[in-house]
Amino acid sequence: MMFYVFIVIAYLLGCINPSIIQGKLAGVDIRKEGSGNAGTTNTLRVLGKKAALVSLIVDIGKGALAVGLGSIEGRTCAYICAVAVMIGHILPVFYGFKGGKGVAAAFGAALSVNWKLALCALAIALIMVLVSRRMSVGSIVAAAGLAVLSVFLEHGFWPYALVIAAIIIFKHKSNIKRLLKGEEPPLNFKK
Repeated sequence: MMFYVFIVIAYLLGCINPSIIQGKLAGVDIRKEGSGNAGTTNTLRVLGKKAALVSLIVDIGKGALAVGLGSIEGRTCAYICAVAVMIGHILPVFYGFKGGKGVAAAFGAALSVNWKLALCALAIALIMVLVSRRMSVGSIVAAAGLAVLSVFLEHGFWPYALVIAAIIIFKHKSNIKRLLKGEEPPLNFKK
């Protein structure tokens, strides 16, 4: 019974969206400003560095917590919780099922599953962001890298990592279209 309870808790943890909450406190709907995404990058653009840092920490934390709770019931429950927390972030019941893209929550979940795997994915993301100057490129390539690397670093997790990667890539479909057209705005590292 607790197996399913932890999965539901993981989903509900994912539904807690610090970007939306901070936006409401500032009198804006983050989902209607900037890129319209309720995640760290858009929070940085719309609300600034401090709000973005809070969003990043909370999103990573809820991913890690969800997997940590799930691990009480074993590895399979932990792996399912990794997917559930990300889905909660993307489709939050509290906010009309319109949330973010799930990248930070997925990273936090991966960190709790296997920190070496998560840090390898993070390294891929950072390299791709530095080379391309686009957060979307880093997120997409790192998601694919997570799925591939999980085969070697956390074998039992690879089917779940594949689902996570597929969802993240699908959520970036508008970014992919802009990238193909050369219209994806670059990050300004000086800011």
